[in-house]
Amino acid sequence: MLFEERKDNVLKMELANLSSATNTRQGDEALKIMNLSKIFVINGSHVTVLDNISLNARTGEMICILGRSGCGKTTLLNVLAGFLPASSGTVLLNGQPVKAPGPDRCVVFQGDTLFPWLTVWENIAFGLKGQTRDKEYLKEEVDRFLSLVGLTEFRDYLPREISGGMKQRVALARVLILKPRVLLMDEPFASLDTQTREEMQNLLINLWGKLAQTIIFVTHDVDEAVTLADRILVMDKGPGRIREEIHIPLSRPRKVEKTEYLFFRRKLYESLRD
Repeated sequence: MLFEERKDNVLKMELANLSSATNTRQGDEALKIMNLSKIFVINGSHVTVLDNISLNARTGEMICILGRSGCGKTTLLNVLAGFLPASSGTVLLNGQPVKAPGPDRCVVFQGDTLFPWLTVWENIAFGLKGQTRDKEYLKEEVDRFLSLVGLTEFRDYLPREISGGMKQRVALARVLILKPRVLLMDEPFASLDTQTREEMQNLLINLWGKLAQTIIFVTHDVDEAVTLADRILVMDKGPGRIREEIHIPLSRPRKVEKTEYLFFRRKLYESLRD
C-alpha cells in the first residue's frame, strides 16, 4: 500500500508539470456558463435537474461531461444548444447570450438522425445548401468532408445501406461542414460495438485536430472520457452539479495500458463511486 501511494505521488507530480504547460491548441474563451440552473415542473412539483453549473470552455478545447444516467448531462447539452431555456443563469457564446438554436452550435446525437431518403452525399450537403448558392464550392466542400470521414466510395448510398458506424461518420460530416464554433455531442458512440466505437473516437480526435472546434462531449463511459478529453467534468445527480473537474494532460493517442491512463481511469471511478 505504501509503495502504491509513493508511486501515485510521483505520478501526480509528473502530471502536475504537464498540466502547467500551456496548450497551444486552445485559444480564447468560446463558451461561458454562469450559475446555470434548470427546473422542470413535473406533476405539479418543481424538480431541479441542474443546479448552479458554471463552466468556461476555450476555443479548440475538448471537454467531456461524465456522470451516471439521470445526472442532467443531456439537459445541460440541450440548454447549451438552445433547445431548452435555462431557469436561471447565463450561457454566453463569444460573449453573446444563447437564447435559441443556431449554426454556431451543432449537435451530434446518439441516433444518426439522417434523412433516409437522401444519399450520403446529399445528407452531408443538406445544411450547407442553405448557406451558399455557389454550386462549385458546395461540391468541393461535400467531397472534402466525405474524404475526411472516409466515405468517398459510399457517396451514393442511402442510410439503410450503410453500417451504424458509417451513419455516425455521415452525421459528423453533416455538422462539421457547417463549421460551428462549438460541437455538442450527446453519447454519439454509445450504441456502437467496441471496435467501431474506438474507430469513431480516433476519427473524432483526428477531425478535431484538423478543424479545431470546441467540443462538449457527454458520456457515461470512463474510458471514453480519458481517451478523448482535455478536461473531464464529473457530475452528481439529484440535482445535477459539477462534482469535480479533472485535467487530462496526456499526449494523444492515449494507450489504455499506460500507467498515466490507468491513474486517471482509477481516479474517475473513485469519483463516481463516492
